Amino acid sequence: MLQVSTTAYYDWCKKPKTPRALENDVLTALIKTIFEGQRYGCGTRVIKKALYRQGHQVSRRRIGRLMKQAELRCKTRKKFKATTNSKHNHPVAPNILDRQFTQTKPNHAWVGDITYVWTAEGWLYLATVIDLFSRRVVGWSMSSRMTADLVNDALLSAIWRRKPGKGLLWHTDRGSQYASHSHRDLLKDYSIVQSMSRKGNCWDNAVAESFFHTLKTGQVNHKQYQTRKETQQDIFEYIEVFYNRQRLHSTNGYWSPVDYEEMQKAV
Repeated sequence: MLQVSTTAYYDWCKKPKTPRALENDVLTALIKTIFEGQRYGCGTRVIKKALYRQGHQVSRRRIGRLMKQAELRCKTRKKFKATTNSKHNHPVAPNILDRQFTQTKPNHAWVGDITYVWTAEGWLYLATVIDLFSRRVVGWSMSSRMTADLVNDALLSAIWRRKPGKGLLWHTDRGSQYASHSHRDLLKDYSIVQSMSRKGNCWDNAVAESFFHTLKTGQVNHKQYQTRKETQQDIFEYIEVFYNRQRLHSTNGYWSPVDYEEMQKAV
């Protein structure tokens, strides 16, 4: 069928691989390791940076070609459903943060939000607190009810862990939980300045929204949770083991939040 002699065919099979082909084999193995380490949620940009740190200067086009040949595909996204209930009579804080998502020091500005996860036992709600300096999740709380206690517990866990000074800026959407009396009293007790997104503008809290997208795309949407306890354990592992300590974040120069904070301490 190939119109070549048997001898020529077997000579071709025995021919050693070219240096380029051997290099591609090594790169493919490295790419697979990085891709799996990032839990199948990274693209060529992240992999290029990771390879560079290992001493390999490789173009994104070549990485993409090798990923395609190895059938490495990123996890796909699903539709996002908002949980914000801004129809309430509580006071609304001004948008002091004003999309200043780049911060030069830790514990200067935090952002928070609420999302939901479905289990066979019903909904599980997750509230998070993220430090804009490193994008580290510094506080979180989970509950079967989306109440003010949920966001209060998340913020308190961050305060106890990070011990911020007076004047910390706390930005969220206009949800009733964040506008509640108990939450505003908590902010007053710790001298925290409250900031809220403009009505119906999700971009004002884009960092918090982005984390939930990453969580859903990279973990939650690919699982079928049976119990809330199982879900809590899985989300805890994702946040504390993977996201904070292993996931390469573009805002941090492709360092994990924890590594980025440690590097900045040494500067």
